[in-house]
Amino acid sequence: MSEKSYHMTPAQFREYGYAVIDWIADYYKGIGTLPVLSQVKPGEVRQTLTPGAPRKGEAFTAILHDMKAVILPGVTHWQSPNFFAYFPANASGPAILGDLLSSALGVQGMLWATSPACTELETCVLDWLVSMLGLPEKFLSTSKGGGVIQDTASSSSLCAMLAGRERATNYRSNRQGCDGRLVAYTSNQAHSSLEKAAMVAGIGLENLRLIEVDQQFAMRPEVLARQIAQDGAAGLVPFFVSATVGTTSSNALDPLPAIGAICRKNNIWFHVDAAMSGTAALCPELRYIQDGLDLADSYTFNPHKWMFTNFDCNCFYVADRKALIDTLSILPEYLRNQATESGAVFDYRDWHIPLGRRFRSLKLWFVIRHYGVEGLQFHVRRHVELAQQFLEWVRQDDRFEVAAPAPLNLVCFRHRGGNERNTMLMDRLNTSGDLYLTHTRLNGKVTLRFCVGQTNTTQMHVENAWKRIQEEAGKL
Repeated sequence: MSEKSYHMTPAQFREYGYAVIDWIADYYKGIGTLPVLSQVKPGEVRQTLTPGAPRKGEAFTAILHDMKAVILPGVTHWQSPNFFAYFPANASGPAILGDLLSSALGVQGMLWATSPACTELETCVLDWLVSMLGLPEKFLSTSKGGGVIQDTASSSSLCAMLAGRERATNYRSNRQGCDGRLVAYTSNQAHSSLEKAAMVAGIGLENLRLIEVDQQFAMRPEVLARQIAQDGAAGLVPFFVSATVGTTSSNALDPLPAIGAICRKNNIWFHVDAAMSGTAALCPELRYIQDGLDLADSYTFNPHKWMFTNFDCNCFYVADRKALIDTLSILPEYLRNQATESGAVFDYRDWHIPLGRRFRSLKLWFVIRHYGVEGLQFHVRRHVELAQQFLEWVRQDDRFEVAAPAPLNLVCFRHRGGNERNTMLMDRLNTSGDLYLTHTRLNGKVTLRFCVGQTNTTQMHVENAWKRIQEEAGKL
């Protein structure tokens, strides 16, 4: 007599698994025809869901039916080739399949011992990327540094700030807390995650200096140096600077050599955030964006933005892994094991905030092996080419003006009619479902952002987007 079970059988899993793969393939085949921005009203999805959990299990076919009937209308299609908003969060076939295998294995890779392949593949892939991107060799695991996969750049920046905090206080702040004298610096165009990091790390928003930028929206090194000197003279302790390679608003490039030199002179932890734009360094001709990175103590970029690796997957590198591990390591008795105590392995739980960790390197490994360096370079170059073509169209239309330099795949532009018309133009385009773009404010003016980075975006999609922008602009 067999034991009672509600589990899905292997035969059922095979059948339903095929059905899910077919669903995904059909979704991607037709995604370009769907309205990019979800058209539902607040609460509309919730109203279609049952108020309580089912008492008895339901047929898998019914669940998959509701994916299309209930869930899909409430999805903004980030993988649409007509998605030009924010920065991309692109996925690909190999990444999806790698992630599926990661889910199937169900690894919890907190220690080397809990799955050696999880740790060692991650170390290998992160070392591959050092070479692929032309990063300084000090970030290799074979040096004093190394890399680790985090969930997002927000977490990496927090870890960098914590490591800088502990180095500045000789680990006293971990034991006793902060005394209010530590001061961190970034530009007023930096990602909001730096502000949150200052809050979480106990630095405080009042001790985070937002440094002025130049006409190209890049941090001004002379203003940074002056502010550091003033804070030091006031008895404060400058300890951390974060520079950005590709700011969120305009893709501005902070001058890393000058900022790094200031940090070296003042013994300040120098962190570099290249969340989206770091992927561009796959192409040797674009590696100028990271000139000066040899001066950095830490560096982060997101393969889940522009390297065809589905969310979440962030790469975080440090020049001195001991500084990071000493900041975050706690070893309770229940985690002690022979491999850890031998010192011969990495336990990546000591490299970030959470204890538990997914097998994220598997999908990144799949992506790199499927595309190869050559394939990744091809698609990054193509995205940059398409963005530069869009930039020329904007320049040729007297109704619009370019609002910021466009070195890579983001074009910031605006209608000359003012803030209200730009907002109206964006809302009309997004409501139509034909494309999706977002805005920022540069020098107080509403500015439209057009970012080319989705996996399946082609010249046709960029051309159609520009035609729609022109059409709607003609109706203003």
